[in-house]
Amino acid sequence: MELYLVIGVLGLVTGFLSGLLGIGGGIIMAPLLLYVPPLVGLKPLTMQCVAGLTIVQGLASCLSGAFVHKRMRFVSNQLSMWMGSAIFLFAVIGGAGSKFVSNTFLLFIFACLAFTASICMLLPVAHDIEMPNVSVLEFSRFRALTTASGVGLLGGLVGQGGSFILIPLMTSYVQIPTRIAIGTNLAIVLLSSIAGFIGKSLTGQIEWLLTIPIILTVMPAAAMGGLVSCKVSIIHLRRLLAILIAIAAFRTWISLLC
Repeated sequence: MELYLVIGVLGLVTGFLSGLLGIGGGIIMAPLLLYVPPLVGLKPLTMQCVAGLTIVQGLASCLSGAFVHKRMRFVSNQLSMWMGSAIFLFAVIGGAGSKFVSNTFLLFIFACLAFTASICMLLPVAHDIEMPNVSVLEFSRFRALTTASGVGLLGGLVGQGGSFILIPLMTSYVQIPTRIAIGTNLAIVLLSSIAGFIGKSLTGQIEWLLTIPIILTVMPAAAMGGLVSCKVSIIHLRRLLAILIAIAAFRTWISLLC
């Protein structure tokens, strides 16, 4: 029972941050599931169990968060399909080709990209506005495809989602307003989460009973995070994202050096 309570509390935290910042939440949930249970005297969860629970958390967060951001008119269906299909396809290609490339070198590139992305989130964006109109959104298909393809390929090669890097790339390179980038990123991650969920469920990698507190807490927390996100200044949202991306970069550097 204690483990269910701990997982539920972690679900509230990660779900809220997912809805608030437009990320799947795996970069937060996975380390919390690994380190928090032992800290409170519980048996550690296996990495396989953590991976299964994380994909369920990401699916629930993106589903609930994307719905709220969609109602607020901050999700671009067209951008979601262009980038979502590209990141899905190239993540599969990257995953299949990972055995042919040095993982250490790829992790180095991934860490550098994440660190650069965190800096990009701290820089002001000239075209950004607080309340953008998604119905008149225009974007470069070429930039959207190349961005999603690159992140998907690299993420597949190193075995990490990398979707949190999409938001700074979307705002700086594809030139998408921050709020639309946050909302649309949830829809994009939802597509990849569905694929991961199907794969792990069919191969028996999900502890179904442990997903109950995740589903019960993550979905309402992500919805609340989405509602709060619409009221928070984009400057503060970008700063919070920069911190989380920097943490992800730091974790990658640690794995490289240890």
